[in-house]
Amino acid sequence: VQLQASGGGLVQPGGSLKLSCTASGSIYGKTMAWYRQAPGKQRELVATVFNAGSTNYADSVKGRFTISRDNAQNTVYLQMNSLKPEDTAVYYCNAYAYLEDYWGQGTLVTVSS
Repeated sequence: VQLQASGGGLVQPGGSLKLSCTASGSIYGKTMAWYRQAPGKQRELVATVFNAGSTNYADSVKGRFTISRDNAQNTVYLQMNSLKPEDTAVYYCNAYAYLEDYWGQGTLVTVSS
């Protein structure tokens, strides 16, 4: 499975962006997640959506970010609102299942005035 992330860009503080990650194969049964890596920092888990639709979020993005999935379209989304400069990072899509672990190429999000 190949993952293609898109939707990153430059946005002002307080703005919004929506990231998309489309898989070349089925995401059904897989746990889908978004990670991010800021310059000079370790990659961190941002949000997870399980196959049944339940979600988890990092404390730093709770109430601002929403992860969702469309199994029919093999796509996972990350709606990011009220963006802050500290959200600046490369965002990576991940698909995980037993003995499977796939990563996308990353999309850069820059929050700056």
